[in-house]
Amino acid sequence: MSKLSDKKIPSGLDPWNALRIHTDARIGLGRVGDGLPTERLLEFQMAHARARDSVHMAFDASGVRAQLASLDQTILDVHSAAPDRATYLQRPDLGRLLDDASRETLTTHKARYDVAFILADGLSARATHDHGANTLSLILKRLGDSWSIAPITLATQSRVGLGDEIGTALGAKLTVMLIGERPGLSSADSLGAYLTWGPKPGRSNADRNCVSNIRPAGLAPEKAADKIAYLMSEARKLGLSGVALKDNSSSPALIEG
Repeated sequence: MSKLSDKKIPSGLDPWNALRIHTDARIGLGRVGDGLPTERLLEFQMAHARARDSVHMAFDASGVRAQLASLDQTILDVHSAAPDRATYLQRPDLGRLLDDASRETLTTHKARYDVAFILADGLSARATHDHGANTLSLILKRLGDSWSIAPITLATQSRVGLGDEIGTALGAKLTVMLIGERPGLSSADSLGAYLTWGPKPGRSNADRNCVSNIRPAGLAPEKAADKIAYLMSEARKLGLSGVALKDNSSSPALIEG
């Protein structure tokens, strides 16, 4: 029986290259003396800079609105109680609360909706800029006509919990928040989707379902939309979300519509 160690690696070729093409993880970095090779060190510094930029990047709500122009939906801008980015990062609790003007705006549109979609900056506005509108459009295509949809909200300085306030103010049975996730050193543009049935202030993460790492190099937006539409259908059918709602979408599922 041949052994991997018996195989000859051509001189000058890095045997890790064959594995690196399959992952963004940092593997086989090598060593020069007591440190990393210059190329690997520069790659790390660039990834770190991109992650920091994503956290501090301002949310371009008007740009996202323009991407949604083809949708026949009312779009509202809302803001959390965190007045600026520095406060948002230091006071997570304020990112879960609407400011007074936003609450009044949403209340004027209150009705009985099946779902309210929220596109939010979170900890990576880059993710929402790059993937939010496309992912939402793909979800809507999979839902059909049986869903009553609240005005879409674009939320600035938002944490996941802000969706509970938005859903309550609009009168939605279900909220789906597409929000930028905390950047990693290989994923500064990762988008997350959080589904909450019966949104109201005080909901915990155990009451939500999360579809994570939505991006071309992670969970492709098309596949994410399939999973989110499936979870939405099941949440409406069962009247629940979170740990009680199981994801069986690996088997063929018919989305209501």
